[in-house]
Amino acid sequence: MLTIDSLSHRLSSYLEPTQINRVKRAYYYAEQAHTGQYRRSGEPYITHPLAVANILASVHMDHQSLMAAMLHDVIEDTGIGKQAIADQFGSTVADIVDGVSKLAKIEYETQAEKQAKNFQKMALAMAQDLRVIVVKLSDRLHNMRTLGALPPEKKRRIAKETLEIYAPIAHRLGMNDWRIEFEDRGFAAMHPLRASRLQASLSEVRGNRKALVEKIQSGIETRLQRENIDGLVIGRERHLYSIYNKMRSKHKSFKEIMDVYAFRIIVEDIDTCYRALGAIHNLYKPKPGEFKDYIAIPKENGYQSLHTIVIGVRGVPIEVQIRTKEMDELSSRGVAAHWLYKSNDVNSVHSGSYDRANRWIKRLLEIQEHTNSSVEFVENVKIDLFRDEVYVFTPKGAIIELPAGATPVDFAFGVHTQVGNTCVACRINDRPAPLSQVLESGQKVKIITSENSQPNPNWLNFVVTAKARSAIRHYLKNQRHMESVELGKRMLMRALANLDINLEELNEQQQGYLCEQTQVASMEELYESIGFGNKAAYSVAKILQPESDTSSDTLAPITIDSADSLLISFARCCRPIPGDPIIGHMSTGKGIVVHRDSCKNVTDLVSKKENISTINWSAQVAGEFLTEIRVEVKSERGIIATLATRIAQTGTSIEGIQVEERDAESSVITLVIAVNNRIHLANVMRSIRTMRSVARVSRGKN
Repeated sequence: MLTIDSLSHRLSSYLEPTQINRVKRAYYYAEQAHTGQYRRSGEPYITHPLAVANILASVHMDHQSLMAAMLHDVIEDTGIGKQAIADQFGSTVADIVDGVSKLAKIEYETQAEKQAKNFQKMALAMAQDLRVIVVKLSDRLHNMRTLGALPPEKKRRIAKETLEIYAPIAHRLGMNDWRIEFEDRGFAAMHPLRASRLQASLSEVRGNRKALVEKIQSGIETRLQRENIDGLVIGRERHLYSIYNKMRSKHKSFKEIMDVYAFRIIVEDIDTCYRALGAIHNLYKPKPGEFKDYIAIPKENGYQSLHTIVIGVRGVPIEVQIRTKEMDELSSRGVAAHWLYKSNDVNSVHSGSYDRANRWIKRLLEIQEHTNSSVEFVENVKIDLFRDEVYVFTPKGAIIELPAGATPVDFAFGVHTQVGNTCVACRINDRPAPLSQVLESGQKVKIITSENSQPNPNWLNFVVTAKARSAIRHYLKNQRHMESVELGKRMLMRALANLDINLEELNEQQQGYLCEQTQVASMEELYESIGFGNKAAYSVAKILQPESDTSSDTLAPITIDSADSLLISFARCCRPIPGDPIIGHMSTGKGIVVHRDSCKNVTDLVSKKENISTINWSAQVAGEFLTEIRVEVKSERGIIATLATRIAQTGTSIEGIQVEERDAESSVITLVIAVNNRIHLANVMRSIRTMRSVARVSRGKN
């Protein structure tokens, strides 16, 4: 049975006596604080903090982490506060304990919200001290080892959270041994029957494979000795959850996965890694495209190794990983190895892993700044955690790590949020490419920016990184707010001007009265509500002069100067373009929807004066506007291609095309094209009319 004395003996292998005494003092303090408290298994509660500290000792964490482990439930489960712990053990230990503690005293609407808030608080604490997450992971690991006493429903909930959040975090921090245990224990708790059957199959296969594994291992060892390479060769076995995941995601049978034999070769230094690789490729034929050099370009969690797949005797695939002892230790302990090697060379792999972890934490903070709720934050973090990486280069040769499926927009936001916000185009390997193109490892990406540019809402359809997604949403939300405030202010100003009232001259009392009557907190909120169409400007104006008639607009209408406003949209039913007589309809939550004044859909709305706003095109209106044309043609081979070429020659892009056959001799082609104004449209239609096969061209009507 684990005791504080047996733990102290273990700690004596790497901690100073004074540090061990401080850990023991934290233990006795926690033991007294938890007096009378028991776990579900019936054991005294102090056995849990002691076991958590023992897990941390297995990866040689520092004495402050061990003290925090002893005290990690004191704030949450006893009457002792953070300040009392700080007075006794110092502010650093108190901060770690506070970061690990849950927000147990606050009531939340749902369990998901509670978990999200807890995780968000922990992420912020991680930014101050990375040891917070290491202590939390060891706490979760012991809880997973002692799930047996819990009811089935709670087991599944904890296991699901572990698989979705804590196992990926352990992977991101490079703590591979803990990740594997999280996954296998979580899998067994979520799907006990599947896990037991898979375990039985694995035990059976292990016996059948033994002779071949030994033969391959012996062959590798003999070749290394012949090349005078001193290395340890270990047969590597996949863990249960990994096998289960591969069977599900790659639709492979258990036999197909187990047909691959895996080995790890551990050598003294990096030069020997590459020599060993040469020896293996001389012994067995390498499989093309299956070599990965994670030593030259480490994974995002700091993992380094050479990976290759070779074809052995009788066509057996053999996976080989080659690494140094230090790299092997890092792959097991990850960021936890940093504290053991803290005084060593800053260029060591352990320091590199620690720096990468800190960069990841900073990225979490950026995501947190741009999200509106803790639940959305956790969802974005999950996107960030479940990913394979691609490695692309900046024009100056710096490496940017991105998830598989990332696009140049993800790259732009990965470089800097401002680069993403002002991105307009890109070049991949010095060639122009679309912003939605999926990037591949090794490509060089150059982003072209413009100060006048802003994120496009359509980017949300293809970006994959949480940072890009949250930054785009944040920008668009702010932009939408600013536009709605500006639009609402203009509309209220016009409505009040009809009553001979100047909005800018309203005193504080009048503004306060307007806010009170419309049930908003500020004038800005009132403008936003009018801009969104949730409140009618004329109704708000009548609050100040109830007896007045404001139904007629006698002043200059609102003007449209751009195609890109978030609060002014253009109806698809009639597709208005600059030069068309237009009318504006206030749509709740959308702002102004612009129709052509001849559109059938606005006939009914005209009678409801509060929903209609006079609106005009600005003389300087700019941008591309979609409109629809109908082209009646004689059916002949290649007519669509010829028509598309003719339209392209006028500098017009085609956004949509639909073909309807009238009879064997004629068809109607409906095209959605992007034009600048009615003059541009007239030029396009004139160009189409000159085509021999075209019988008639007309603009789409509603």
